[in-house]
Amino acid sequence: MYIECQKNINKCIMHLKNGKLVIYPTESVFGIGCDPDNEKAIVNLLKIKNRNVKKGLIIISHDYRHVKKYISIKNVSKNNLKKFYKFWPGNFTLLHPANKNVSFYIKGHSKLVAIRITKNKFVKSLCKNFGKAIISTSANLSGFSPCRNIKEVLKQFGKKFCIMNGYVDLKKNPSTIINIINGEYIRNG
Repeated sequence: MYIECQKNINKCIMHLKNGKLVIYPTESVFGIGCDPDNEKAIVNLLKIKNRNVKKGLIIISHDYRHVKKYISIKNVSKNNLKKFYKFWPGNFTLLHPANKNVSFYIKGHSKLVAIRITKNKFVKSLCKNFGKAIISTSANLSGFSPCRNIKEVLKQFGKKFCIMNGYVDLKKNPSTIINIINGEYIRNG
């Protein structure tokens, strides 16, 4: 078992601040991410993953204050906010109307932005020390399964990225995705 250490967290934070990618454990798989305000880093992430920009990406944190600048709740009913925010923190990604300043590289061809408030201790530590949210997508190369442990991360990515020591939570499925405007479940986790 890998034990989180402050030295490793500091290294990951330095990478995020310098526009580099980091790999870290989440609820069900290892994630790969970057600073959501660094468009160059986001484009690099999309290239490495060979991910279609149309799909969009998730912004994740442990703290709602970190994500509120990316969303607009003016067209969301108070009932829906109350109904769906009760799932946080947890393994639920909620699609919100995107703030007008959210990059196309984050929201893709949508007017919505995917936000997750997690209780995963590794993501929480990463975001707390970084002082903001991060982009989160599964750590895997195109055509490969998402990595569930450090051994799989090293097999797919080698040592070219900062990898946060840790382990994934026991969730077998990725997060549930819900559109909070109309309540539609996009993906059941």
